[in-house]
Amino acid sequence: MEATNDDAKRPLTCVVPLRWSDEGGLDELTGYLRWLADRCQVVVADGSPDDVFARHAQQWSGWLTHLRVDAVTGAHNGKVVGVLRGVRSAGHEKVVLADDDVRYDDTALQRVERLLDGADLVVPQNYFGALPWHARWDTARTLLNRAFGGDYPGTFGIRRTALLGMGGYRDDVLFENLELMRTVWAAGGRVVRALDLFVRRNPPTTRHFWSQRVRQAYDSLAQPVRCCVELAILPVIGLAALRRRAAEVTGVLAVAGVVLAEWGRRRHLGVRAYPATAAAFAPLWIAERGMCVWIALAQRVLLGGVRYHGGRLPTAAHSTRWLSGRQVFSCR
Repeated sequence: MEATNDDAKRPLTCVVPLRWSDEGGLDELTGYLRWLADRCQVVVADGSPDDVFARHAQQWSGWLTHLRVDAVTGAHNGKVVGVLRGVRSAGHEKVVLADDDVRYDDTALQRVERLLDGADLVVPQNYFGALPWHARWDTARTLLNRAFGGDYPGTFGIRRTALLGMGGYRDDVLFENLELMRTVWAAGGRVVRALDLFVRRNPPTTRHFWSQRVRQAYDSLAQPVRCCVELAILPVIGLAALRRRAAEVTGVLAVAGVVLAEWGRRRHLGVRAYPATAAAFAPLWIAERGMCVWIALAQRVLLGGVRYHGGRLPTAAHSTRWLSGRQVFSCR
């Protein structure tokens, strides 16, 4: 990777919020951040414990902006806190927000920068660069989301003045990506869903994958129609079992899931990023969601919310109407 001088860098800031408890993968992340820092300003908003933060500072001092973010607990989303801290420190109007597992290339950076000329928020699509079995399983979720509009990625492009002009977005939600999109809509901003802009991300560990099943299902509580459909999966199968038609109904649901996932894969050049085998995992994901969404609902009703860093977050995301009624500033 060849270094470039400051004049050759893009007028772009990449903000990476993170909170690590160990240093697994630090060398790989550092190599990527060095590559990125040759192309644009990089701001890392770091909410890691003091000892981990200090080791990060040793690795990153002098060639990127490394910010300390105070740890948050309870009804506050630390990622949102980090994003807003990083954006306030950004030196450019055009900003890329990216989770610590997202890996841009030159083409994707250039495309996001160009799309921000006519948008307040750009929504790319993520894909996994490596495909262990659980990444294919999770890709099925991405494909089904694409079949009904688009996935919710771990990265966005946003205009700094738009985000700060609307007062940021709320940190008391779990589904912060949807909250950001809805807040921009409520402020009258222009959101561009770039369904043919694919940005690679590293797959999670198997342990992390399993830990996210109920938490991801909790996100559905912010989407009432979707939530009702997912809640209906188990009752429909149970009713079919009482009528001795469980195999038939389950088969129809499985085939429908594969067909929809494949449609999502084929939309907007998705075949370039997503393997055909991922669509075959759609029935497994549908079965998983049919169970986990009930657990998520029980957590909301009985426990007051989903567990998050020592507390509970009751709200998945606020509705656009609710946000519109409380919006003071606008994107323009």
